[in-house]
Amino acid sequence: MRDQRLPSSPGFWRSPLRGPRFTAVFGVVLLVGITLLFVTGLLSYAAYNPDLSPVNDQTPDKGILGFYLFSWPTDPPWLYRLTQGVHVTLGLTLIPVLLAKLWSVVPRLFALPPARSVAHALERISLILLVGGALFQFTTGVLNVQVDYVFPGSFYTLHFYGAWVFFAAFVVHAALKLPTAVRNLRRLRAEEGDLVSPRPAEPTVTRRGAFGLVGGASLLMFATTAGRSFDGPLRETAVLAPRGGPQPGSGPGGFQINKTAAYAGIDRRETGDEAWRLVVTGRSGVVRLSRGELLGLPLHSAALPIACVEGWSTSDQWWRGVRLRDLAALVGHDEPTDVLVESLQRHGAFRRAAMRANQVADPRSLLALDVNGEPLTLDHGYPARIIVPAAPGVLNTKWVARLTFGDL
Repeated sequence: MRDQRLPSSPGFWRSPLRGPRFTAVFGVVLLVGITLLFVTGLLSYAAYNPDLSPVNDQTPDKGILGFYLFSWPTDPPWLYRLTQGVHVTLGLTLIPVLLAKLWSVVPRLFALPPARSVAHALERISLILLVGGALFQFTTGVLNVQVDYVFPGSFYTLHFYGAWVFFAAFVVHAALKLPTAVRNLRRLRAEEGDLVSPRPAEPTVTRRGAFGLVGGASLLMFATTAGRSFDGPLRETAVLAPRGGPQPGSGPGGFQINKTAAYAGIDRRETGDEAWRLVVTGRSGVVRLSRGELLGLPLHSAALPIACVEGWSTSDQWWRGVRLRDLAALVGHDEPTDVLVESLQRHGAFRRAAMRANQVADPRSLLALDVNGEPLTLDHGYPARIIVPAAPGVLNTKWVARLTFGDL
């Protein structure tokens, strides 16, 4: 008989809560939730127009995993705000469920022998990838939401490869365990199996109470983060969301900023009216325009939010500037075409970004000069920035120095 003091002994794990049905409930919730996470993650990948590589998508050696989906649309203008808001909010909401699921099956991690057959060995290996992948994806996701980049390398690259490893293991695990989970959910009699302790301790909480505790924790995570994707009073509830909560100031420029001019290494002298010129290149040549000359062109306005990969977004702001398609026409492109945007910024990712022709064609896609009736502040991209409906915030390049129109 095994020593009851060792984790490999079933008698070591004495919680009366563990059981197949208890585990199955969390498993079914994660089956639905993680599938939706993966789909919205793919949509986030598509929103960067990854076919415009190596500008927008710098993930190395992705091979068939980097398949291109479609040209990201500009309608509805809040599309990325919705898909990425769901992705991040759902991911945070599922954390208590994930932890409860892992806790419920921890005895199996110590079960001996480690492999009873080749099939069992393969299942155990898939579990290592599943548990490791889940912890990696959720941890890096939370750190990204909190804008705390303590991990080595690029978040985009790490999260991209991690997602495929994790989801592949998840699909295998779901295919193997879903029939068992359904059977366990239908059981009405007392639970049996290797998760049930042979010598359970006295219960301190019922299973219903445990479900309520996990559900309440998930509801708390949802309530303190979901407001980042909404306007009005709900935004005040996003207390766990950096940059996603109440507006950080007042006045025309008093809305969320992801990257300040100081962080990006912007030299004020480069943005002055005497020094700064926008260089526009296209089929017919090169045009250099001062801010004053841009203000002399036909100006248009659009009410658009900014939505970022961290899951936060601004409310609609009123932008005014020159349409991108008008700037394309200025250098010989009568039909809208792709554009490469280059910034003055020296630090941080996406100093260069690209937009597809359908984004340039949208009449709301602007080289913005003003916001909410006033000139852009330096932190919001003065002297000029890109604003495109439904595009990820990082592609709405600030401190624009050059626009190059043509097929990319």
